[in-house]
Amino acid sequence: MELSDCSNEYEKLVVRMNMPRVVIDNEICPNSTVVKIDSARGPGILLESVQLLTDMNLGIKKAYISSDGKWNMDVFHVSDLNGNKLTDANLIRYIEKSIETSHYSKTEGYTGLTALELTGTNRIGLLSEVFAVLADLQCDVVEAKAWTHNGRIASMIYVKDVNSGTPIDGDSDRVQRIEGQLRNLLKADDSYQNDTRTCVTYGGNTHMERRLHQRMFMDRDYEKTFESENSPNVLVQNLPKRGYSVVNLQCKDRMKLLFDVVCTLTDMAYVVFHAAIRTVGETAFLEFYVRHSDGHPVSSEPERQRLVQCLQAAIERRTVKGLRLELCTMDRPGLLADVTRVLRENGLNIARAEISTKEGIARNVFYVTDANGDLIDPEIIKSIREKIGIDNLSVKEPFPVSWRETVEKEQQQKQEDHQGRNGGGTMLISLGSLVMRNLYQLGLIKSYF
Repeated sequence: MELSDCSNEYEKLVVRMNMPRVVIDNEICPNSTVVKIDSARGPGILLESVQLLTDMNLGIKKAYISSDGKWNMDVFHVSDLNGNKLTDANLIRYIEKSIETSHYSKTEGYTGLTALELTGTNRIGLLSEVFAVLADLQCDVVEAKAWTHNGRIASMIYVKDVNSGTPIDGDSDRVQRIEGQLRNLLKADDSYQNDTRTCVTYGGNTHMERRLHQRMFMDRDYEKTFESENSPNVLVQNLPKRGYSVVNLQCKDRMKLLFDVVCTLTDMAYVVFHAAIRTVGETAFLEFYVRHSDGHPVSSEPERQRLVQCLQAAIERRTVKGLRLELCTMDRPGLLADVTRVLRENGLNIARAEISTKEGIARNVFYVTDANGDLIDPEIIKSIREKIGIDNLSVKEPFPVSWRETVEKEQQQKQEDHQGRNGGGTMLISLGSLVMRNLYQLGLIKSYF
């Protein structure tokens, strides 16, 4: 056997030895499926495992993470969207295969599409203007996600040529026109420099939601202009004798919470050595023992404060307040431009958007509020549905409670809060929390409280 052949066989052996080992058990826990992952330690390994689980829409209610020398031992208690164990044998095998191969074969990507990345100052109608420009330039939007937070917006949009269905040449004059017109929409203000960037990807492994976190982080959306009493509780302390920083978080539980936190720690170059995650009712408690990639714990008060702010922002970006509108219809050129124009003309702000097109069917989700960030008058939504198509645009109300009653309760609460500031005191604050909790149970408000 030649030396090169021996080398190749050795490399394959090393890969097989370091591949994650997955055990999925449905017997240990009465109400969740336990996923155990043993893997060689490496940059981003924990994030990749969490990302794979959350991309399958699995809820993580409990987790234990430990790094022993050069090996990771992670245990996740997961459930489906209905909070049940995983019983589909095909799904279980798919999870095992995906995790075991995730670190060596990257399959995620958007083959043959042009990727647009945008950040800037958010305003009502901005996304509508973006989609209108793309439609005018003969760009067909295939996939897109947009987040807003603290007055900022970040979006990733995958497009192709509306006529040929091919990607747009990144070196062409057409791309320059696209970038120029989009930059005109994202006009700079006194505090930020807005940015638009395009690139062409052929089956790359860019994860859209991780990229949105990165873009908003680079845009410094974590720098609050005011202190919010609704911000997640984040505490960072050092353990000098053990050389760790301990990060404790407490907030409302939701899907993909662990991914958002681990993503931010990873992108800020913190390595997680040990962690414990649990949920009690609707509240999540997360504890991480971390060091910076240079091997040191948090070394200064400014660094500690920055870490707290960034983790708070990571949690808040996805927990938007707004009414969920779902559009399902046959795709056509200019569809997004037309739909978002109707929303804009009715004064609605798109707090978050998820755009997807598959096999000619557009499935789009919009979280919308009024100009002040509050719930919208039901008559306005009724009018919008009539314009777009009642059968195409639906309002998601998971509980059989009148939305009008909910809006009236919110308006009444504002009046009571105003009276409370004039002498209502503690009793009104308690009442306000009770009403907000009811709104969350109705699924009509998505932000943290």
